[in-house]
Amino acid sequence: MGAISKFIEHHFRHFNSAALVDAARGYVRHLDSGGQMLVTLAGAMSTAELGLSLAEMIRRGKVHAISCTGANLEEDLFNLVAHEHYVRIPEYRHLTPEQEQALLERNLNRVTDTCIPEHEAMRRLEKVMLKRWMAADAAGERYLPHEFMYAAIRAGDLEPYYQIDPKDSWLVAACEADLPLFVPGWEDSTLGNMYASHCITGEIKNPLTVKSGIEYMITLADWYRKTAWETPIGFFQIGGGIAGDFPICVVPMLEQDLGIEDVPKWAYFCQISDSTTSYGSYSGAVPNEKITWGKLAVDTPKFIIESDATIVAPLIFAYVLGE
Repeated sequence: MGAISKFIEHHFRHFNSAALVDAARGYVRHLDSGGQMLVTLAGAMSTAELGLSLAEMIRRGKVHAISCTGANLEEDLFNLVAHEHYVRIPEYRHLTPEQEQALLERNLNRVTDTCIPEHEAMRRLEKVMLKRWMAADAAGERYLPHEFMYAAIRAGDLEPYYQIDPKDSWLVAACEADLPLFVPGWEDSTLGNMYASHCITGEIKNPLTVKSGIEYMITLADWYRKTAWETPIGFFQIGGGIAGDFPICVVPMLEQDLGIEDVPKWAYFCQISDSTTSYGSYSGAVPNEKITWGKLAVDTPKFIIESDATIVAPLIFAYVLGE
């Protein structure tokens, strides 16, 4: 156990800090018992540079699959190829509408305190991906969104533009490990919007060249059926929304919709969230609610940490890695 883990063990004794320790210990026990872990990424965790810790988790075999939003999928690569052009706005809470307009005119897209540069990040990646989309379209081939990105990484399409050490990119690490990725609602992303625009202009003839979320669910179901009967699978959820709700539903789908008996439930569950439970949102739902939907079992180890995921997730990952 390294210095960070020892600090956490010594100081994090109550309330959300104690929940963090309990969840981290549970994560370690789950892996030590032979389990696998699916991690879900909501919010803007890639722009928060979670790759600094998540990439090592992948390389060390502590993460076995990822479900993420289309934004998190692309924003890890945006950071990879345009990091030096990002602009941080520490005083973002005090920006006037006119100052926001000035950022727009500089082609800076703001995510809280961080601005993503359109030309160096978004348009740079669009050029690379458009070539692959059009080639697949012309050949009558179809791939999932992340498969196009894996192909670009493996071919070295992005290497001339690297502005950070690729070891700090979680998507590069996932690609190298050929990690299963599930990206529900990819259409709700910058690249998804760009893809739609190229379909509208006719540059891409078949809008189905990039596979859909339904096909991601089919892929997820296949992975779960091949894996869960051999080894328990845990569910580590960062934030809420579609990145979490989509994959966790595979269990009741297999059981209730396909009629498969004795489907193993998720064997560990942890959620980092600051959403309010009483508002009726999935993001704020306590873990026990998932029992009623057939997602978790009564005896599934369950943890919820009501705090900032940009602080909590790297600490848990450091603990799991023994740092």
